[in-house]
Amino acid sequence: MARLFEELDFRATPIGELSLRRRHEPRVGHDIYEIKLDEEYLMSSIAANSEIALATLGLAATTGKALDVAVGGLGLGYTAKAVLDEPRVRSLLVIDYLEAVIDWHKTGLIPLTPELVHDSRCTLAQGDFFAHAASAEGLDPATPNRQFDAILVDIDHSPEALLDDRSTSFYTPEGFANLARHLAPKGIFALWSDAPPDPSVVERLAAAFADAWSEEIIFGVPTRDDPVTQTVYLARK
Repeated sequence: MARLFEELDFRATPIGELSLRRRHEPRVGHDIYEIKLDEEYLMSSIAANSEIALATLGLAATTGKALDVAVGGLGLGYTAKAVLDEPRVRSLLVIDYLEAVIDWHKTGLIPLTPELVHDSRCTLAQGDFFAHAASAEGLDPATPNRQFDAILVDIDHSPEALLDDRSTSFYTPEGFANLARHLAPKGIFALWSDAPPDPSVVERLAAAFADAWSEEIIFGVPTRDDPVTQTVYLARK
């Protein structure tokens, strides 16, 4: 008989206590995986609609073939997996600040996306995405000044609800302009938010990009009576 709850791993990190949990959820009929930082839920496999939409909307806005994509934030891997499902993608660099999360994928503790570690197009890298975004060298230390066709970010809860103060300056016109340097011409930046659309975020993006808009993502969750509303912000260089 499957356990109703199991903590698969627990680590102390520079930004808090991180845990990976698996529990049986009778309302969905199968096990779900959850990542928590201290008492906050970072990710749950019970509903990944908006994490997948981050990839599909971001890539749908790109043009051309042989796309080079960067993702800030690995989590349970839903965004990265959706990127690799796009046949136009040539390479994917996933950056996560927490080495434990990368370890969970590489050791198979998260069985949801084994394709990530076996796909030759995909590189999982530990690093501070926000520091890389602000730097002149860019997101890929192995290839300074590398530009990407799409950069997709799912790290903080929203531009107003941060996990820690590393990203304070990122959600500003100056921070977005720094990121834009690492996009190829007409490249797309997409940003996930666990909140309804905020016009002020679009305004900040529009100050740094040629075009900016938001897409509202509304979906049901088996454990809730009311639908969830989240957002994917998009901007074109």
